[in-house]
Amino acid sequence: MSYHIGIDLGGSSVKAVAVTPKGETLSKQNVDFDAAENRQWADYVAAIIKEIEQEQGEPAQGVGLSAPGLAAPDERSIACMPGRLEGLVGLNWTELLQRERPVPVLNDGHAAVLGEASLYSGRAAENLSMLTLGTGVGGGAIVNGQLLRGHIGRAGHLGHISLDPDGAPDICGTPGSLEDAIGNCTVEARSKGRFKTTHDLISAHQAGDDFATKVWLKSVKALAAGVAGLINVLDPETVIIGGGIARAGIALFDPLREHLDRMEWSPTGNRIRIEPAQLGELAGAHGAARRATTFVL
Repeated sequence: MSYHIGIDLGGSSVKAVAVTPKGETLSKQNVDFDAAENRQWADYVAAIIKEIEQEQGEPAQGVGLSAPGLAAPDERSIACMPGRLEGLVGLNWTELLQRERPVPVLNDGHAAVLGEASLYSGRAAENLSMLTLGTGVGGGAIVNGQLLRGHIGRAGHLGHISLDPDGAPDICGTPGSLEDAIGNCTVEARSKGRFKTTHDLISAHQAGDDFATKVWLKSVKALAAGVAGLINVLDPETVIIGGGIARAGIALFDPLREHLDRMEWSPTGNRIRIEPAQLGELAGAHGAARRATTFVL
């Protein structure tokens, strides 16, 4: 059976899927690695591919790989990713994995939106934006059927838009960013030390803690403002919300939609759809597999 393998290399785990051209998932894996061990992640990627191909009884038609950082213009490696996964930058995955066909490499946010887009069809898949809410805020966008990459691959870093020009700079130097307004990385500071995780903050909000409710709803309002701005720039039909914070369900989506009812510019009466991500932690792997099916030699 014809299939492609998608690999999503994260900060502490490797996720993988084997997918047929019709979108059927034949295999999926999630393996943790020790980031302190020298390039253990590379060995795990090779081992997972070998295991999947043995399991399927034939080689994959192609392999795609998603990873944090900016992908090189030729899509053979990650060109920039400071601070994590030493040895990743500049690594040619086609050579490392000894594949006959090139292994396309793409940014993890780009891969996630491609993965989620694979669940849509026709015009609904042509203009999608995605925000992943977790430790930080990632994302990606498909505009007129094409993945938005930009000049050097920065496009799609939607969490690093500025909501407050007088705010503190985030890790990219952006003042008052969307990431710092709702990302788990700042929840302790936003809650004046009362909560260490967004999960704890939301739980307290749902339990009726007035202070937690104030902090949480302020964060959601910031998210809505960010989404409203992105709507005006990218004009998506659908905005997909994923990541660990999105698992808050109605505690997130109800106030988000209420704020957008007031903030969204809809001159023709068309309103965007806000949808939760469906592929969860495997979105990047599915996107990498999808890219492998379309990569031109």
